[in-house]
Amino acid sequence: MSHSESLSARWARLRNRLAARRAGRGRPATAIISQPEPRSIGYLARGRQLCAGNFVFAGHLVEAPDTMIWDIAVPDADFAAEMHGFGWLDDLAAAGDQVARARAQAWLMEWIARFGRGRGPGWTPDLAGRRLIRWISHALFLMRGQSAEDSEAFLRALARQARFLSWRWRAAAPGLKRLEALTGLVYAGVSLEGMAPLADEACAALARECEACVDEEGGIPGRNPEALLEVFTLLTWAALVLSENGRTAADAHWRAVERIAPCLRALRHADGGLARFHGGGRGLDGRLDAALAASGVKGQARGGRAMGYARLARARSSVIIDAAPPPAGAAAEEAHASTLAFELTSGRRPLIVNCGSGASFGSEWRRAGRATPSHSTLVLAGGSSARLGHDRRHPGRLEEAPRDVPVQVSRAADGLRFEGGHDGYLRSHGLMHVRRLDLAGDGRAVVGEDMLLALEEDHKARFDRALDATRLHGVPYDIRFHLHPDVEASLDMGGAAVSLVLRSGEIWVFRSDGVAALALNPSVYLEKTRLKPRAARQIVLSGRATDYATRIRWSLAKAQETPVGIRDVTEEALDPATDE
Repeated sequence: MSHSESLSARWARLRNRLAARRAGRGRPATAIISQPEPRSIGYLARGRQLCAGNFVFAGHLVEAPDTMIWDIAVPDADFAAEMHGFGWLDDLAAAGDQVARARAQAWLMEWIARFGRGRGPGWTPDLAGRRLIRWISHALFLMRGQSAEDSEAFLRALARQARFLSWRWRAAAPGLKRLEALTGLVYAGVSLEGMAPLADEACAALARECEACVDEEGGIPGRNPEALLEVFTLLTWAALVLSENGRTAADAHWRAVERIAPCLRALRHADGGLARFHGGGRGLDGRLDAALAASGVKGQARGGRAMGYARLARARSSVIIDAAPPPAGAAAEEAHASTLAFELTSGRRPLIVNCGSGASFGSEWRRAGRATPSHSTLVLAGGSSARLGHDRRHPGRLEEAPRDVPVQVSRAADGLRFEGGHDGYLRSHGLMHVRRLDLAGDGRAVVGEDMLLALEEDHKARFDRALDATRLHGVPYDIRFHLHPDVEASLDMGGAAVSLVLRSGEIWVFRSDGVAALALNPSVYLEKTRLKPRAARQIVLSGRATDYATRIRWSLAKAQETPVGIRDVTEEALDPATDE
């Protein structure tokens, strides 16, 4: 962190603390006049883990049985943020028994006693908004059987946070964090006696934020599908809680919801999970379906493209491709060098994936997860199609990223076709990467072709210089196909093919035209809900570009004995606390 950024962060913390203390001078709320229905999804297993003293936040496990949550040693700032955001209330409410209720009530009242007057890391606009949503949604769960004194303290704390948000929501970063703050303000305004003006203020601000951060196609600048789902969820919650209290969300607010819903449907794989690009994961199970159902918005994205992604879907198979330049500006700090990477899901089972975001495992994993070799696409000379910058003012932004990314999605003779290219290697090697993917009409095969082309005279001259630097051995390339950890892979046909067995029993076979050497290498699968990276494997086609045009053809197809329909029951998810 630079000196100026450090000063800025310290100044923001000071202003937040002063606003929180000042907010306690106003008139306390005397009642909750309307309690919205809890819409966030909690998990019984995680609720039981919390009751047993297993705290799993931000990729860390802290085992502290019979310990107050606020007494445990906090590994990092992300862990603390999840604690102070109170998202874990959803899980305790899902458990719902007397033990879970006692934990929730004790931890709530202790938070109010320790931090309720402005202390601690939880006094940021986004965390205050997240906390208000949970406190108000679960008010009955939290206050049942409590004393009058505790109920009064709860109402005072709600009012203080609402006033804090009314002064500090503008300090939240535009986009998701600001939407969290404003949604919390909406909840407070419609639910707390005497706070109605805050809802009016928040409604107007939400409308402005929707116009600023949701584009005409329903996308957001960072192009993170999971972040888009969070934005959609917050906007839907805010609109519904307003409607339930006789109010109407602004037109700009509803139009944003109507634009985002078809976009999210296009980014959803056949198994219901989101495509994992630009820092996003597949999303919490059930979150996407619940948000889409709550919105009531129908319709699909047009033309097979949404938020810079192309989608091919037939029968039980879906292919989603990153078909646009990486995000620019502030959004580039979380962007991945993943242009033309794809993911393939068959039925309920992911097959080809990207490694994912390693942010929860530290800076080195975060950096590795953003690089092109961590994605299912072509890598030239071991480098990424976009480089991580070294600007001290904007550390971690992508630089020299592809900017010319022509793309076309069309109907093929038997199915759908994607054609696209990017210029990420043009400056360094004079080569364009061009990729074609054909998905069969029955969803049983994907046929691909990757090309490295030097088209213009100056491009050929640049390639000649790169070729000379290799002493005419050729510019090395690797085409990577990262496999989901649940896929069992083995070399077959004397090393000419790879057999892929899914847990559903489906068998897929990978073949290539023999131009490139085929290998099966180790890989990793990065999930923020896990305590460590999961071991996985990847198919790699390796070769050298020695001419102005290099073509590599490959295919993924279901084995003939695999039936069209197959009964597939998802197994219960493993306990993240054990990470086995």
